[in-house]
Amino acid sequence: MEYTYEPVGTCTSRIRFNLNGNIVTNVEFTGGCNGNLKAIPILVEGFTVEQIEEKCRGIRCGRRETSCVDQLARAVREAYDKERDIINKNSYKLE
Repeated sequence: MEYTYEPVGTCTSRIRFNLNGNIVTNVEFTGGCNGNLKAIPILVEGFTVEQIEEKCRGIRCGRRETSCVDQLARAVREAYDKERDIINKNSYKLE
């Protein structure tokens, strides 16, 4: 499923990605540092939500409290948790 996330505290204005279970693909940033935002999608392609969190969560950009990759880690976790909640609610309804 495709997700769009609006980051907070970064130059990037939007992050799009696909989530299939916990596998992240097709990451795309809008705005931000051109070179970094071309490299990040290539580097994280096919990573799990947990792998992205482990490698990217908490990375800061200069004096900012966050960064584009930190926001990506937050975005994929949020999407994954929402997907799991929907699956759990639907499973509950079936019983």
